[in-house]
Amino acid sequence: MNFLPYLKAVGTGKKRNRDLSQDELKTAMRAMLNGEVIPEQISAFLLGWRMKGETIPEFKGAIEAFDEFITPHPIANSIEFGYPYDGKVNNPYIFPLMAKYLKVYDVQLSLHGDILQPAKDGTPLKYICDNMKLDDNIHYFDRKEYFKELYNLNIVRKRFGMRSPFNTIEKLLNITQSDTAIIGAFHKPFIEKYISLFQERYKRVIIIKGNEGTPEIFSKCAITVVENQERSEYKFDPKDYGIEYKKSWDKISEEESLSMTKNPSDELEKLAEFNAKVLLFLLGKVEKIEIS
Repeated sequence: MNFLPYLKAVGTGKKRNRDLSQDELKTAMRAMLNGEVIPEQISAFLLGWRMKGETIPEFKGAIEAFDEFITPHPIANSIEFGYPYDGKVNNPYIFPLMAKYLKVYDVQLSLHGDILQPAKDGTPLKYICDNMKLDDNIHYFDRKEYFKELYNLNIVRKRFGMRSPFNTIEKLLNITQSDTAIIGAFHKPFIEKYISLFQERYKRVIIIKGNEGTPEIFSKCAITVVENQERSEYKFDPKDYGIEYKKSWDKISEEESLSMTKNPSDELEKLAEFNAKVLLFLLGKVEKIEIS
């Protein structure tokens, strides 16, 4: 395809750049996913798009293009967990430890992942799911299987080497047609962005100011819940429930991350129960949070 008009829209400088319409971005994204655009143009577009500043209609256009390539796998009573594809750096994943507490209430965990993406050099979700036995209420989808067109762009993204607009929109893809999605956001502007992008795609969106941009609580945090266009705000602190887990500020290796999840300390186990109970409270399945 003639991709030059899209490149010009995002890459001709501050005075001549323009925002693309939702349909234009959908067309451009479809072409990239179909392999109709050469890698150099894809990299140039990703950089220009990010430097220009992505708009909500543009992001929505990209997500609509994604929908054309993803085959849904509906799972009843599932919650989609939107983990970043650039991994976790300083602390272990705790969703495998949460699962048993959620299973009692028939809550199914929906997760998806891929090889590590730029730019944070962390432990990817895929590594954890590929290397430990997961409870049967955890459903992991590998992008190589569920969205090979985006998987095929991995080499371009690796060579690009920086965070791209993909990092924002790939976290929640609703593969399992879940009513509820949970996602992490560290900066307030991203909370508003996620609300705009996802509140119409799910009945309930839970946004946690979580650890390393993940939907996991490791310390005092704020949570925003959007349900039926209504917004609720909550604040939780594990210390209020007698949990004294000390999160790390140093990088841990993939092997260390996996080992910490497989062999959790007492405080990490308590933290996992706390995360699960907070989620159950937000879902309306328990009236109060109690840690055993």
